[in-house]
Amino acid sequence: MTTKKAFIFDLDGVIVDTAKYHFQAWKKIANELGIDFSLEDNELLKGVSRVRSLDIILGLGNVTASQEDKDKWLIQKNEDYLSYLVDMDENEILPGVFPILKYLKEKQQPIALGSASKNARPILEKTGILSYFDAIVDGNDVSNAKPDPEVFLIAAKNLGMLPEQSIVFEDSIAGIQAANIGKMISIGIGEEKTLHEARYVFQDFTHIETRFIDNLINKRIG
Repeated sequence: MTTKKAFIFDLDGVIVDTAKYHFQAWKKIANELGIDFSLEDNELLKGVSRVRSLDIILGLGNVTASQEDKDKWLIQKNEDYLSYLVDMDENEILPGVFPILKYLKEKQQPIALGSASKNARPILEKTGILSYFDAIVDGNDVSNAKPDPEVFLIAAKNLGMLPEQSIVFEDSIAGIQAANIGKMISIGIGEEKTLHEARYVFQDFTHIETRFIDNLINKRIG
């Protein structure tokens, strides 16, 4: 009998390179409000909901706003972001991701997406990898943002797996914390200095060997 684990992937900055588009869309809003918004500031938004992201940006500029204005800016941000995705294709998939997805499929391992993005499905469709995912849990399915583990817990449940049988790939501090709180194995994709709370950290998927995946599946890594 094949040993199974739930492999759960965040989207932005893990599978696809769309984080840059979020940054551009948020920076446009921030600049219109007279707020200086840098790439360093953008790190605060990783793994965070759209509503919370706007609040963080407003906080950076000490800007207070009515709910009406906030709603208007949230719509504007999403429209700007979506406009960047029109020409998106498989070239947006980050290095090393596709071979890992393919290998997990060959090993008959259940795969899920666990993302705060509300545009997850169209992104997976445009990049041609939607069929690799057995479950998709995105911003439309959850009420609590990371570091709350809700998105990952639902993903594991939808795959028919327990949290302790689940492995999460994340590029944000909030996402790593969510995986840890959910009692899952957390794998950081990015800088170790930033993601030091993760069980394991790799700069990107090109550094993950199939032997490491085999060890995760067979519980030899604890």
